[in-house]
Amino acid sequence: MRHIYITIITCLFVLPVIAQNSINPLLTKDVAAQQKWVDSVYASLTLKEKVGQLYMVQVMSNQNQETKNKVVQTIKDHHIGGVIYSLGGPNRQARLNNELQSLSKIPLLIGMDAEWGLSMRLDSTYAFPWNMTLGAIKDNKLVEQAGRQIGEHCKRLGVHFNFAPVVDINTNPKNPIIGNRSFGEDRDNVTEKALAFMKGMQDAGVLANAKHFPGHGDTDQDSHKTLPTISFNEKRIDSIELYPYKKLITEGLSSVMVAHLNVPSLETRENYPSSLSKHIVTDILKERLGFKGLIYTDALTMKGAADFSETGDIDLAAFKAGNDVMLMSENVGIGVSKIIEAYNKGDITEARLEHSVKKILQAKYKVGLHNYEPIGLYNLSNDLNRLKDDILYEELLENAITVLKSKEDILPLRRLETKNIAYVKLGDDSGAPFLDELKKYTKVHEIQSDNLFSLMNKLKPYNTVIVGFHRSNDNPWKSYKFSSKELIWLNEMAQSHTVILDAFVKPYALSSLNTIENIEGIVLSYQNSEIAQRKSAQLIFGSLAAKGTLPVSIGNYFKADEGIQYNELKNLGYTIPERVGMNSKKLAKLDSLANYAVNGQMTPGIQLLVARKGKVVYSKNFGKHTYGGKEKVEFDNIYDVASLTKILATLPLLMELEEQGIVTLDTKLSTILPEYKNSNKANVTLKSMLSHYAQLRPWEPFYYHTLDSVTKRPSKKYYRKVRSPEFDVEVTKDLFLRTDYQDSLPEIIRKSELLETKRYRYSDFPYYILKKFIEYHYDRTLDELVQSHFYESLGANYTLYNPYHKISSKKIVPTEIDDYYRYQKVHGYVHDMGAAMQNGVGGHAGVFSNANDVAKIMQMYLQKGYYGGKRYLKPETVDKFNTCYYCRNNNRRGIGFDKPQLGDSGPTCGCVSMTSFGHSGFTGTYAWADPEEEIVYVFLANRTFPHAGKNLLLRENIRTDIQRLIYEAIED
Repeated sequence: MRHIYITIITCLFVLPVIAQNSINPLLTKDVAAQQKWVDSVYASLTLKEKVGQLYMVQVMSNQNQETKNKVVQTIKDHHIGGVIYSLGGPNRQARLNNELQSLSKIPLLIGMDAEWGLSMRLDSTYAFPWNMTLGAIKDNKLVEQAGRQIGEHCKRLGVHFNFAPVVDINTNPKNPIIGNRSFGEDRDNVTEKALAFMKGMQDAGVLANAKHFPGHGDTDQDSHKTLPTISFNEKRIDSIELYPYKKLITEGLSSVMVAHLNVPSLETRENYPSSLSKHIVTDILKERLGFKGLIYTDALTMKGAADFSETGDIDLAAFKAGNDVMLMSENVGIGVSKIIEAYNKGDITEARLEHSVKKILQAKYKVGLHNYEPIGLYNLSNDLNRLKDDILYEELLENAITVLKSKEDILPLRRLETKNIAYVKLGDDSGAPFLDELKKYTKVHEIQSDNLFSLMNKLKPYNTVIVGFHRSNDNPWKSYKFSSKELIWLNEMAQSHTVILDAFVKPYALSSLNTIENIEGIVLSYQNSEIAQRKSAQLIFGSLAAKGTLPVSIGNYFKADEGIQYNELKNLGYTIPERVGMNSKKLAKLDSLANYAVNGQMTPGIQLLVARKGKVVYSKNFGKHTYGGKEKVEFDNIYDVASLTKILATLPLLMELEEQGIVTLDTKLSTILPEYKNSNKANVTLKSMLSHYAQLRPWEPFYYHTLDSVTKRPSKKYYRKVRSPEFDVEVTKDLFLRTDYQDSLPEIIRKSELLETKRYRYSDFPYYILKKFIEYHYDRTLDELVQSHFYESLGANYTLYNPYHKISSKKIVPTEIDDYYRYQKVHGYVHDMGAAMQNGVGGHAGVFSNANDVAKIMQMYLQKGYYGGKRYLKPETVDKFNTCYYCRNNNRRGIGFDKPQLGDSGPTCGCVSMTSFGHSGFTGTYAWADPEEEIVYVFLANRTFPHAGKNLLLRENIRTDIQRLIYEAIED
């Protein structure tokens, strides 16, 4: 009992303290000058002009001329204090605003509902995440930055008051009007977020407005359509609904919007709107809470107020209640007349009128209207859609997306070699960006069907199903629920498959699930924007850490503040260049060089990728598969990467064997291949051979020995057009080499003469030799080995040998029209003749890939053998192979890797670090990684089409000039 008594006494003293300590948020630093201006303007006003200042009318920049004329007349006749802009576009609004300001004796105070940015009302403007999404973020500095950048947009468009943030605590999931507009259901989280948002926005020079007082969060009715009732007692309202207002007021909140609510515990008159209640507006907000900023009514045209009384009487009642600004009156003229009439009768004192009007004038001074300048139209659209806004949006979503369930740590997805993944889209909006992003990590097939039976049949080959639930992202009031059909389908999929459900909707959608027992993973992405979809896919595969926590409870399944956190897996992510210290505009110069190469017929097409610090920041495609062809180069097209095969296939397998102690860099050929014991290469070491310092001949035209001496076409002695056991080596379409001839290739190499001088001389021979050794050691083919050891778990599903039987030819870029050996278009078959004579699987050539997959492997090297949560190679192994052992002999090469030039010319721009490494390929390909700048650069091309001829890419330094531009774009 004693405790209760103390609590009551404490409560009695707390509110007066708040009132005494509150500040006037409308005062400026030059308060004396401000007061002088306010007093001077006020003294110049007639009674009608003073009353007119109390009004803010709605204006739309997409309105017709008749409506506009009415607004103009209202400004002229009633001297209104401001306008609240609604629907339209930014340029139209700016022009209209300049016109209306020119008509007003005192500059107009401009307001807007821009809770998640100007796009809440205007087209062609930026939409930031909704408050519910922001409520999932732990780092309130990000929310503050969101408020700041929304404020910057408002200020640029001449908006002085943003009617935000919403501080309603959404404790009712059925709330039809607040929902996503709230930061959540927890009063402390809502308060922290609202405070951060307010601070950011007011730091940008735009005044904030907390709404909807005394709290619209726990109602299932919409005050636009009726008068909702808040049935809680005063103690509950004081401790929950009013809590954010208390905190924000002490921190300098500029204004409050009073809602149209029926609150019996605060207003004894039955069904009396809170906006018209003197007890609520004056006694509680102004006196008890000590609020000295501007007080706005919610729109007086809303049914929650408009149905209460006659036109004009509402305005008068609202003003008497203590409101300063009558927002969107049904009839300004009648309202002004009613207030003037009450003033003349003595019902409204001069002091009361002066109190509100001078607060409005203080606000006008604070936002700079004492030195009004029109809105500049130049570059307006760009100023309202900035790169920094995209950067912030990405950061917000990365911190908001919430993992709610991860049975047996299924998330993030690992061990990709064990996953057969399908994607099923539910909902009525697009999931295309989500699917596109998923495909960057591994093979993902979209499965579609009109009926459940067919769907389940199509899903049989898959063991993992990612279900994306996509509903419209147009606004926070859009429908968000699962249909009955979708709930049945989801349940059936979960019964038979491992399911990861990703919901791109408000949290409450999940409460309709019949059960979550059989769903292994649940991710809540909150919104269906493109960035939300892409970031969520990245999070599922672990290139982003999981950070978000639930801002509201979801039925009996999840409670507010729940969320599973995990760290990133160190696989490639995708972001904006500026986030990794690069300049987007400078990187855009790469476009010019790539287009120059394509237009100059140096290559029909190009795939170009740049990553830094583990994030792909540039990935573009140029040109077509062939000159004059129809197939444009796309992300999932694959190129013959030629000699990149050396470091993408053979080298990593050899590095594994070195780690296992099977070989060392000093191992001699006579040790690994007995047939070399009595050869002139018996003492050649792996180190010298892979450094191209072993006097080996550069290459051998093996194919030439199999041509008819007269026709110079494939000899019938060695080739057939139909496969048979004796002719089982598929060189190209309808051309099969004698099976036993494969034994001839290594024998030719073994018996070949050594070069006379020991110096750096690039050679393919080491990789023929290593292919034989590796396949002999494992008793498996090289293509099978590299798939199982690396590509499958890396998610390099676009990387493979011999794609012609596995991938549509439309996805494979042709390499050459061969007029010297195969006499046909080389398309889907390896270009290199020696690799073709090995069934397409060479240690030196034969791999096909796309830029994204090549980047994964290069990133694995860059991260010292670690990628996607798995260690492939030891750091010391990567370092050992990425070392120049013969630099003193003027040989730049590492073990397998090419290295930067030692002099003026070489394989790079000369601007990379000496620890960097990479390789190039005959078809025009190039891949390079730099540990010091954390750069991965991939250039894929088919410069050999239609004929190899002159290497114009090399002659024009296209690849190295692009590399130079990449380094020039680094700014940190």
